[in-house]
Amino acid sequence: MEITLEKKDTTNATIKINLNQDDYRPRVAEKLKEYSKKANIKGFRPGKVPASLIEKMYGKSIMVDEINSMLSESVTGYIKENELPVVGDPLPDVESAEKIDWENQSDFEFSYKIGLVSEFKPDIEAIKATHYKISVSDKEVDETIENLRTQHGKMTNPEESKEGDSIYGELKEKNGDFTTTTLIPLSKVEKGELKKFIGVKKDDTISFDIRKAFADSAAIAHVTGLSKEEAEKKEGTFEFTVQNVNRQEPADLDQEFFDKIVGQGTVSSEEEFKAKVKELMNENFNKEGAFFIDRQIQDQLVENTNIELPDEFLKDWLFHSNKGKFTKEQIENEFDAYKKELKWSLIKNKLGKDNELKVEHEDVIKKSRELFMQQLGGVSIGDDNPEMNETLNKIAENYLQQEDGKNYYRVFDQAYNEKIFEYLKGKVKIEEKETDSEGFKKAVEK
Repeated sequence: MEITLEKKDTTNATIKINLNQDDYRPRVAEKLKEYSKKANIKGFRPGKVPASLIEKMYGKSIMVDEINSMLSESVTGYIKENELPVVGDPLPDVESAEKIDWENQSDFEFSYKIGLVSEFKPDIEAIKATHYKISVSDKEVDETIENLRTQHGKMTNPEESKEGDSIYGELKEKNGDFTTTTLIPLSKVEKGELKKFIGVKKDDTISFDIRKAFADSAAIAHVTGLSKEEAEKKEGTFEFTVQNVNRQEPADLDQEFFDKIVGQGTVSSEEEFKAKVKELMNENFNKEGAFFIDRQIQDQLVENTNIELPDEFLKDWLFHSNKGKFTKEQIENEFDAYKKELKWSLIKNKLGKDNELKVEHEDVIKKSRELFMQQLGGVSIGDDNPEMNETLNKIAENYLQQEDGKNYYRVFDQAYNEKIFEYLKGKVKIEEKETDSEGFKKAVEK
């Protein structure tokens, strides 16, 4: 067997493999021997079928299978042995493979296209990130509390509608066949038409132009139950007969509400409740602020690290490896996003290798436990209790074995990412900045 590498440029190459009978014949002979022992053919005792008959019946298919197996092993071995920086998987030259005469050829040549990554060095020293220390305003706290009161309030049916209510009833097209029973949230009605829907009672009928009452086809689709495409064609006068007025009454600011939102017995007054909500909002925003440091570092590394990639090879590989799931046009449209993720993966793996940042099985167990505890609201359990500790480890192990190891890979990846960012945050320049939530949102958007 002869294997050679032909480099076309920095990022594209071809692996060529030449095979002759001496390379594959021993494996084919061994496989034929196995077949003859297992074959059950009429007229012959089991295990006594002549090798010549087996070869006549199965020889060609066995030869093809064994050669394909050898090719896969050889290409993989060559890439590993020569430490080729490949991306994607080798793509066989289908055109030349289709010309092979399996009946008459004994020597073969196969070609595989491979994509390579250029050498690169992440410039960590140039990165500057901002750690936003976020403090929410009293106004935002009040708005959040009002939203929580609405979400946890009770539904009532007042006699007369007012702004913010919903009205339930029958919707009819005046000069058409369309009719349905629906709920109209008054928040979706345009301001210029809203007065028609306010102050109405059961059995009242409202007449309105559907295009004036609702801003766009999406709103019309929501109210009518039609698809967006069907809603785009709807216009003209509609009539709505009220059957019920629905109002979400806000929850009372009482102990039951406090316990439901921040936990049993955590606070006992409105003042304490407001302070606790503000504390939790600040905690959540500052978690986002910490995550945003990671995002800034990642974005700058991807943007500033010069990595040459085999774009056309990757597009071809994505198309063929996904077996018709995506069109070439879809791959083209999404390629820039894919390329950024690939660059980050390459940078991350290089940083891990160069700095010996490894994730051990214990790290994966620990991370799995953390995720489990987050689901329990961040409660710390098991640390001072050996039996509980053992139980948690068993739960973690069980979770990691589910979905054929996919859970293990997901948690491993999260633990690895944390190690990478922990290392990076010890190397890059991070500036702290006090801001409010609006300032933080603008920074994120930018």
